[in-house]
Amino acid sequence: MSKVPAEQKVVLQSLDETFPLLGKFDEHISLIEESFAVRVFPRGDELYLQGEKGDVERVFSLLQELLALVREGHIFTTAEFVYALKLARRGEGSQIRSLFNDLLFVTGRGKKISPKTPGQKRYVEALRNYDIVFGIGPAGTGKTYLAMAMAVYALKNKIVQRLILTRPAVEAGEHLGFLPGDLYDKVDPYLRPLYDALYDLMGVDNFLKYKEKGIIEVAPLAYMRGRTLDDSFIILDEAQNTTSEQMKMFLTRMGFGSRAVITGDITQVDLPRGKFSGLIEVMDILREVKGIDFVFLSDQDVVRHNLVQRIVRAYEEYRDKQKDD
Repeated sequence: MSKVPAEQKVVLQSLDETFPLLGKFDEHISLIEESFAVRVFPRGDELYLQGEKGDVERVFSLLQELLALVREGHIFTTAEFVYALKLARRGEGSQIRSLFNDLLFVTGRGKKISPKTPGQKRYVEALRNYDIVFGIGPAGTGKTYLAMAMAVYALKNKIVQRLILTRPAVEAGEHLGFLPGDLYDKVDPYLRPLYDALYDLMGVDNFLKYKEKGIIEVAPLAYMRGRTLDDSFIILDEAQNTTSEQMKMFLTRMGFGSRAVITGDITQVDLPRGKFSGLIEVMDILREVKGIDFVFLSDQDVVRHNLVQRIVRAYEEYRDKQKDD
């Protein structure tokens, strides 16, 4: 059965819309043509689409959605354009405007932080509406970064008084006692990814100022024992590496006016043999408790380099095959 050819014309209001929509040197055109059986021909303030009817219609609808955002002042990065193409390929192009318009936070450098996938949007809505949120999914899905953005927003808007970030310091093949330096030097490498996210969201100077005043605290999970944390936004990262006892200890630290986000990837548990992941266990224990939400992200929500999504999917397929065997 032959495929039905089709044509469509996208009309720009002016040539000024070309760059925010199509990127430098119209580089986004090649991304469209790689993703769909469509050729794109720019002619002045018009874009002509030619190709298979279904793909032409999807690209036409996608470009109309993106143009509406451009007219609201949005300039698409290549990464954002790739995300939009993925949504369109999955038949979810109608969600693009609601995603990009759901502005979570603007950094000091003007970088706009918003969900990029439907899964991320569900996660952001949970962060807004629940006091305890579990974000579970593979690397690159924005679990920690979006939680950090929400935490910085809450701090800057005086919704909370403190921001507390923690990770379990699992000894991945090395013994802390043999590492150089004092205890701070030994655990600092485990916390470095949290620093990196805060530098990006707040700027180094602001972060150091807040940290010096004790308004932001970045510490290993063991430092949480025996404390009650009021008016705080608390994030437990890499929670798949908590033990059952550590998870219970962390969850019972919450005081009045506090919120907690627990993030982790249950496929990457680095605990010693014989230790069971507290994150996996808590999924059964707390699933029906009111006021708590579990959001599960997948490879469809990966927003890093395209290869990251393929790598995550390849590992999932390999594990599934091992189970079947």
